[in-house]
Amino acid sequence: MRVSFFLFIFANGKQLIVMEQIAGRYINPYTDYGFKLLFGTEPNKDITLELVNALLQGKEVIKSLTLLPTEQLGDTKDDRRSVFDIYCENEQGEKIIIEMQKADQQWFKDRSVYYSSFPIRQQGEKGQWRFGLKAVYTIGILDFVFDEDKDDKEYYHHVVKLMDVNTKEVFYDKLTYIYLEMPKFNKTEAELETMADKWLYALKNLPRLLERPAALQERIFKKFFDVAEIGNLSKEEYAKYFESEKVYYDNDGAIRTAEAKGKKEGFNEANRENARKMKALGIAVGVISQVTGLSEEEIAAL
Repeated sequence: MRVSFFLFIFANGKQLIVMEQIAGRYINPYTDYGFKLLFGTEPNKDITLELVNALLQGKEVIKSLTLLPTEQLGDTKDDRRSVFDIYCENEQGEKIIIEMQKADQQWFKDRSVYYSSFPIRQQGEKGQWRFGLKAVYTIGILDFVFDEDKDDKEYYHHVVKLMDVNTKEVFYDKLTYIYLEMPKFNKTEAELETMADKWLYALKNLPRLLERPAALQERIFKKFFDVAEIGNLSKEEYAKYFESEKVYYDNDGAIRTAEAKGKKEGFNEANRENARKMKALGIAVGVISQVTGLSEEEIAAL
């Protein structure tokens, strides 16, 4: 069953945007509770393993995963703590952080690097330790696009390592950051080729799907869609999911409102600047008003 309803968002008494919210068959993985239910619970860690292997694209094949506590404490009681969305390790003791980031933040990259420092520091041993480290992977599933990448409509799968800037070779291969700009992933079901494609398609489209797509027939996807089905949630799970979804749409609405307001303010400022230039050229105020939409009083005040 698919039910649509609309959220009308207002600012200063004026309607800025209309946002459709859909209550579908499957949970929204962009919600905190939905994401952690799918990938951060013991019964579903095989789903997490398959996702991670797909995103590593064969560079390493993980055979088993152990979920670890997501809250990480600093070295002293006064140090800042960190709370991961998903934190796990593979059979070799390598650590994997998985984060679902719903909105761009000014210091997102800094935070991502800071988070990766916890599993690095925790490997320190007392005594005659020779500083041999296990690899650390940070996977960021992003519901936004990096500012510097907005002109590139296709490149969405970033794999970042420490590199020698002269040789362009990887200098250190035990620290890997994988960032997925989900708004750029626009493949249709017919275009899905790799397991990574299939996972990204499932994550991006899950809230809008009415059934498991024909292209996702692997056994792990059967379990994934069973776990994601809202009708399979217990009353307690549904209550937690419903609250998490409400927070998601509240935050999404706030972001959209801010963006709409910013665009409107930017448009008005551009109009004022054009009006200044036209006024300096001696163009009639009436003409300027007609072109820019500003009133004659506003133009006179420039």
